[in-house]
Amino acid sequence: MRQATREAFGQTLAELAVQDPDIIVLDADLAPATKTGETQKTAPGQFVQVGIAEGNMAGIAAGMAVSGLKPFASSFAMFLAGRAYEQIRNSIAYPHLNVKLCATHAGITVGEDGGSHQCLEDIGLMRMLPGMMVLQPADGLETAAMVKWLAAYERPAYLRLSRAAVDPVYEQEPVFDPAAIPQLRSGETVALIASGVMVRECLAAADRLTGMGIEAAVYDLPVIKPLNTDLLNEIITQYSVVFVAEEHLKAGGIGSAIREAVREPQKIRSIAIEDRFGQSGSVEALMQEYGLDAKAIVQRVLDDCARRLYPGDAKAAIVRQMAPAC
Repeated sequence: MRQATREAFGQTLAELAVQDPDIIVLDADLAPATKTGETQKTAPGQFVQVGIAEGNMAGIAAGMAVSGLKPFASSFAMFLAGRAYEQIRNSIAYPHLNVKLCATHAGITVGEDGGSHQCLEDIGLMRMLPGMMVLQPADGLETAAMVKWLAAYERPAYLRLSRAAVDPVYEQEPVFDPAAIPQLRSGETVALIASGVMVRECLAAADRLTGMGIEAAVYDLPVIKPLNTDLLNEIITQYSVVFVAEEHLKAGGIGSAIREAVREPQKIRSIAIEDRFGQSGSVEALMQEYGLDAKAIVQRVLDDCARRLYPGDAKAAIVRQMAPAC
């Protein structure tokens, strides 16, 4: 069943609040959209509506954490990571407080709301904060497992969630391991490492590439910070090229983080949003426009193969369908 990660987040958090009276859910006048309103239904005494005031919400959450509570503060990524950045930095990250920042409506899959609401910079902003964990689930089942794990984690964390519904990646709820980088599809030619909604696009691209003689492995990267560098190095060693796909700006994003950390950064190819803001449109149209859909991923893989094998005749290489030699 297709489900947005924000929906799975709201449902899971509402269930956890009933079980744990220390969990407090804060929202900035967006409860129906962020799905924190589900907690208002199941545990109304543990839901706090702060109004359109994300900075104040961060400060309130910090105070609750100092008092021994477990605050989950939620808003759109644009407003939480953007508007409240100073308060998050100084009141939550600097003292390493147990606050979960749950940002919905991240990336261009916000769709018709347009560039003002499509936060493409938040991973870069949050991963730069010392001690801040950054996570992004691929589907509803992984979201549920991740939120349950976060409820027991006692450090600051940024959870990046999407508006758009996605097809499930996992058949059943996984056991969340923050050190794991699950392989969802095996392959020997190239590897695709993705996070969030891009995992499903990479799986679809891998299916198409199989018909062209390219066996592409697909890995889910649910934890963006801290990166499991040892495991990433093991993965990268197995392939001549590794594509990192993300619904975020190329500058400061996941691809940049991996290049900074691994032994063979020259193998990394970035599939990300170039130096552009978002714009209004359907999810499908925007994914196509920004080169993030399965079709665009397939083309990037083919183009890269052609450039490496036939640098002087890239188009002809694709026409000759020399993909198996990659």
